[in-house]
This record gives sequence, C-alpha cells and structure tokens, in this order.
Amino acid sequence: MSENRSLVRRQTFRHAEIIISAALAFTCSVANLTEAGALLLVRSESAVPDVFDLTIGPSDDRHPCRVIWRLPGEVGVCFETTRAEA
Repeated sequence: MSENRSLVRRQTFRHAEIIISAALAFTCSVANLTEAGALLLVRSESAVPDVFDLTIGPSDDRHPCRVIWRLPGEVGVCFETTRAEA
C-alpha cells in the first residue's frame, strides 16, 4: 500500500515533553516527524489536551501543537505557526 502524504515522515524515537501549563508537563516519545507534525507515543492519549506546546530532545524550543487524531497510546499532532489566545 502506498501513502499519499505530501511530506516525508522521518522515523525517530526522541524523548519529548508535552507542556500543558507552567506547572504541568509530562514526557512522551516522538515516533515520527515531519515539518508539519508528529506522531507522539503517550501513556494516556486522553490526558493530552487538544492544544499544547511540545519540546523535542534537549532543545528548549517550543512547538505549538494541535491534536489531529488519537488512538490508544498514540496522538497525531500538527504544528501550528500561530495560536489565538483564549
């Protein structure tokens, strides 16, 4: 079966951190990565909010993310360039 994705996915197993607020964050793993998003491996997909910031590896750079889909133990996210403040 061929994929019809416009961006190439790079497989990676990097450690990452889902940052929900200044006081709440938890670790996850990045299974694959594109310029537009990532597949995150998580303990509980229901604990991941719809929008959050993600840091990958030793970098302190934050990537605003929005959840696109959820499966048991997995969350697909897209990277947002801007996020409207609530």
